[in-house]
Parts: sequence; C-alpha cells; structure tokens
Amino acid sequence: MKLLDYIKPLTKEQLEVFATSCGSTVGQIKQVAYGRPASAELAIRIDIASVGQVSCEDIRDDINWEYLRRGTASDDSHPKAA
Repeated sequence: MKLLDYIKPLTKEQLEVFATSCGSTVGQIKQVAYGRPASAELAIRIDIASVGQVSCEDIRDDINWEYLRRGTASDDSHPKAA
C-alpha cells in the first residue's frame, strides 16, 4: 500500500499519533507521502507503525531490503569470499 493511501482516511488525531509513532512529524509524513525521499530509518519506522501495511519497499524501492533482511544478495552475481 502506498503511504498516501494509508494516511488519507486518517483523522487529524490519528495522523498525529501515526507520525509520532514513526518518530516524525505530520508534515514530514505528508512530504514523504507526496514523493519526498525518506531516510531508510524512517521507511523502517513507517513499516513498523503501519504494521506492514506500508512496507519499506513501498517507501524506498532503491534499497535492497532482501539483502538487509537476510544478509545475502538476492542474486548470485558476486562471488563469495573464500
């Protein structure tokens, strides 16, 4: 789910609670929802605060989250050290 779709139905109070639970502000959350790049840390906090409804990948698709989660590349194009 896109962040904008997630926050649109929220009341002002719910959005404030969500932003606080992300360690952010309503203004910053709205900026990210409308396309401003978020830090990897904020992407993770949004994923956690939305209980996975807005995933890290939805916020930052330029990061190889699979590699970070598993500690291995998703492809085997790089040889492993001996």
